[in-house]
Amino acid sequence: MKKILISFVIFFFLFNNTEAQVTFVIDSLPAYTPVEDVLYIAGDFQGWDPGNPDFALQKNNEEKWFIQLEAMPEGTQIQFKFTRGDWGKVEKGPMGEEIPNRNFTFGNGETVGIIIYNWADNGGGNSTAAENVHIVDEDFYMPQLDRYRKIWIYLPPGYETGIKHYPVIYMHDGQNLFDTYTSFAGEWEVDETLNEMNNQGYNVPIVVGINNGGTERVNEYTPWANSQYGGGQGGLYIDFIVETLKPFIDANYRTLPDRGSTGLWGSSLGGLISFYGALKYPGVFGKAGVFSPSYWFSDSVWTFVSETGYLQGMKFYQLTGSLEGGSMVADTWVMHDTLTSEGFSEEEIFTAIIQGGSHNEQLWKGSFGQAYLWLFQSFASGVDEHAMNRPVAFPFPVTTSLPLYELAGSGVISYEIITADGGCVMHNHDVSGNFIDVSGLAPGFYLFHAVAGGERFSGKFVKLR
Repeated sequence: MKKILISFVIFFFLFNNTEAQVTFVIDSLPAYTPVEDVLYIAGDFQGWDPGNPDFALQKNNEEKWFIQLEAMPEGTQIQFKFTRGDWGKVEKGPMGEEIPNRNFTFGNGETVGIIIYNWADNGGGNSTAAENVHIVDEDFYMPQLDRYRKIWIYLPPGYETGIKHYPVIYMHDGQNLFDTYTSFAGEWEVDETLNEMNNQGYNVPIVVGINNGGTERVNEYTPWANSQYGGGQGGLYIDFIVETLKPFIDANYRTLPDRGSTGLWGSSLGGLISFYGALKYPGVFGKAGVFSPSYWFSDSVWTFVSETGYLQGMKFYQLTGSLEGGSMVADTWVMHDTLTSEGFSEEEIFTAIIQGGSHNEQLWKGSFGQAYLWLFQSFASGVDEHAMNRPVAFPFPVTTSLPLYELAGSGVISYEIITADGGCVMHNHDVSGNFIDVSGLAPGFYLFHAVAGGERFSGKFVKLR
């Protein structure tokens, strides 16, 4: 009996002195982090020294920063933060706020992924937002949720000196739209894209960016709860846009407030809430940019579409990358088919699967301009649908065939198609039928001139793909 007791004591002693290691790997850094800087870990296990060379991180074969700490007894707890050499360059939270010390207990995993959102010193970098991007309010009150949120606004070139009114796109994840400094993993470059489109002769809209709430993002961007991830406050978030934010923007800026000139746009959960918001308030929104939508979050989305049914004058631009994984691609096509079964036409839904595209800002920023042209084609190309007596180049946009229904009864047609910079790319002086084959044209904006039945006609159209 005595031997058994001694053996048990020895076993207990050895068991409770098992040591464990941990490797911290930095999975994501602010895009503005200086490439020449070294990262350090500082904590209670090394005297909170922010730049101790013995605790400098290294890069692995994937070019990710990492550090492996010496083994400690299982159950040992440590507190720590990451720096770039001193406390003036310590990590900060998603909104640039102070964050509590990180905690880790040895024995809870051998490798831990870390996301660093911001640095205290702005990384020595500068804002990349264009001059025509402004902050409406750092703390705009959301009465529906009793929270505050930073609101951005992009104003088209010439807005300050003009009298023109503009469509408005309300976009989510505002910190990722205009500025690399505030972005999570790179920006959409909405401002650069629209400014360049303006230089090319397109009309561009007002864009309102609403910052996500960090830990509240899942809550606010999901209309229904998920058993694993929670959420379900998306209805109140959309109410905020409709009842509070949009009235403020319409009252203080030169907007076109009608539904046909107002859209929602976002990616991932932001794509889901954009889709939901357009269906919930079809009298307010007539368009939605639905990028990488998280339809998987709740099966209630399918019931919601069925209960809502067809909405006249609504347009959806769906986009998903082929490499997004899970059911993303399949769900996007299922939603396309679901909408068409409810009565939406192919002219009202555009679905694109981008080969090689992943779930990131690179995919979304690269597709933003083309999606804008499809959703807001009439405004973008300068066509006033209400003022045109005979719209010879509708429906917008076109892919392979330019319809000529209004001219087909006039007999022989002669036409020319001209690029935005004045170059003639197609012409024919002996045409009959209902269509012109434009499959060989590059994507872009074109002018169309025709003579039929002794009359001259003009129009504009956007060519996709």
